[in-house]
Amino acid sequence: MGLRGLLMNLVTESDRLVYRKINKNDFINLKPILNNIEVMYAWEHAFTDEEIYEWINKNIVRYENEGFSYFAVLEKSTNQFIGAAGPLTEDINGIKYIGIAYIIDKKYWGKGYGSESAKTSMDYVFKNLNSETVIATIRPNNWPSRRIAEKLNMKVQFEYIKSYNNIDMPHLVYCRKRINKNLW
Repeated sequence: MGLRGLLMNLVTESDRLVYRKINKNDFINLKPILNNIEVMYAWEHAFTDEEIYEWINKNIVRYENEGFSYFAVLEKSTNQFIGAAGPLTEDINGIKYIGIAYIIDKKYWGKGYGSESAKTSMDYVFKNLNSETVIATIRPNNWPSRRIAEKLNMKVQFEYIKSYNNIDMPHLVYCRKRINKNLW
């Protein structure tokens, strides 16, 4: 995608990263990330090609229905695709929340991109979606993501069981409320 195409699809940006909508052509960018069990350990499996296509299509449908979902994350300095991050509608026990999520390519771990993406996603939720609250659902043993949530002043509110691929997975629900309309 050229600069013109990127700018037309640009959703938001941070100091080092740009965020755009994921499209069907991103399969090649997402495969090495979603197909890596080390990256996808919280899901307890690497995605197959078919699951990657389904994941992409699910995000495109969310854009159409909700206006947001995971966005492609690109490094500004290199234009490299490094992952996916953004706000998601989360249904927990019949109650809808707006959550944040991110998946960063292992090659880019340790550079602060997870924290930057989580903060940018939270900014997006408060500023663009006008939500009073944002959550993050995190597996209890996912210490790197827990540390990121805590750096963002998110606090554990409760625990619930998410059923995924016929596996019951405990999740902690971290929460952060907006302080006022102009600041968070």
